[in-house]
Amino acid sequence: MKACAALLLAALALVAACDNMANQPKQNPYEAYTVEQFPQDRTPPPNVVARERPETAPPPVTLALLRRGQERFGIYCTPCHGRLGDGDGMIVQRGFPHPPSYHIDRLRNAPIQHFYDVITHGYGAMFPYAVRVDPEDRWAIAAYIRALQASQDQPVASLTPDERRGLE
Repeated sequence: MKACAALLLAALALVAACDNMANQPKQNPYEAYTVEQFPQDRTPPPNVVARERPETAPPPVTLALLRRGQERFGIYCTPCHGRLGDGDGMIVQRGFPHPPSYHIDRLRNAPIQHFYDVITHGYGAMFPYAVRVDPEDRWAIAAYIRALQASQDQPVASLTPDERRGLE
């Protein structure tokens, strides 16, 4: 009888201890935070270094920037996007999903900020490169992508006679 009473008491203690988790205070997904929970005007404590660098503005396009962009593009982008930006890199040839060509109208009309943001945050199957590529190099790559787009969509009629002979 004592064993039954002890078992009943243990069962009652377990049932009383179990509370429905839905009744506990918590922040639900997509629920807006209040100003008290997440103040917007927070200032960091003294001597604290930010984890991420602030966003940078696009630098002026120079030959040095394009050369740096070409170098970084060759390192980080060519395996998937190919040397010409047509989306036919070595990894794609080995079965990885085909990225879009930089030469389609949607990407030709995209602002340069789009390329910077995709390098930073990733898009689709592409993972973010924010940790791997410095912000200055992201802008250099974006500028080089623009140069690739211009180089692959030049009408033959706009070329000089010397340039046309170079195509033959």
